[in-house]
Amino acid sequence: MKIHHLKLLNFRNYEKAEFDFSPNYNIIYGKNGSGKTNLVESIYVLAITKSFRGSIDKILIMNNKDVSKVEGIVSTENDKNNYKIIIKNGEKKVKINDTKIDKISNYISKINVVLFNPDDLRFIKDSPSIRRKAINLEISELNNSYLKNLSMYNKILKQRNSYLKLMNINGNTRKEYLDILTNKIIELGEKIYNERSKYINLLNEKIGDLYYQICGINNLKLEYQSDFNNFNKNKIIKKYHDTLKKDIMFGKTTIGIHHDDIKFIFKDISLKDYGSEGQQKNAIIAYKIAELEIFKDIKNEYPILILDDLFSELDSEKINNILNLINQDMQIFITTTEIDMINKNILDKSNLLEITENKEG
Repeated sequence: MKIHHLKLLNFRNYEKAEFDFSPNYNIIYGKNGSGKTNLVESIYVLAITKSFRGSIDKILIMNNKDVSKVEGIVSTENDKNNYKIIIKNGEKKVKINDTKIDKISNYISKINVVLFNPDDLRFIKDSPSIRRKAINLEISELNNSYLKNLSMYNKILKQRNSYLKLMNINGNTRKEYLDILTNKIIELGEKIYNERSKYINLLNEKIGDLYYQICGINNLKLEYQSDFNNFNKNKIIKKYHDTLKKDIMFGKTTIGIHHDDIKFIFKDISLKDYGSEGQQKNAIIAYKIAELEIFKDIKNEYPILILDDLFSELDSEKINNILNLINQDMQIFITTTEIDMINKNILDKSNLLEITENKEG
């Protein structure tokens, strides 16, 4: 999968800009604040329809403008299409070859992108919600039916929580409607759990060997923690029954796949609790490369890879180790302020894009 041409209108600090990219290495360099991350963010937005910075959509629109557009020509092994994201008046439209796609869930998974930036190096230390969000995004790019099930689950979860609050206020509220919502939560939760479990198993097939290639030590694995582990419907129904009083008291659903977590385990200990910073960084590198290989296995081609500002957190040796471990046919975007830290062999075969606009990025 490759992006060949990108056109921006009023996106962050880019009023009007067009870029042509190499199918392999693209190195985007310049001073801090020039707009390097904004550029790769636009590629990410084109693929995922939202920013990796957690920004609300309207923040992507340039100051004093009312619309922002990101448009790109992207090819796979089988076809080439024009993709467009339009953000205006608090709304977002997505188009493929100028045909409007009514549901975002039908658009996501068309363009696959894997991002690796400094925030990812805190992935192990962060809260479970951050890891769930990452896993949800990765699986959604591979399978948009997962995204539809997840969206429906979150909708039903919100309804169940609202009804629990009502039951807390009105002690005699009928329980039949809650049972309907609970059954639906369990049905969707099982589907989501199965997809997450399958994906984590795929990661575990690769991550140990990759960790060994990075640092010469094996025994890294992921452990999936879920209320749905070893799923049995009768036992799950009993769990929801046993927590009903607590759910009513707190006005929220206290068990379910929205509490899932993933632990990085090295030699039977938790890297979050006992791993060194170096071990944690190496584990994240192995995780990200495993993710790339899974995309290749399932989609039969590599996703677009973005390495954003990693030189601020990793030394040049680690960066070059990453580049040596990934397939050279992949399209890669690297942002940096320190171009001289990149291996000369890679520089010689790269498309170099210097960003000189001195605007806040």
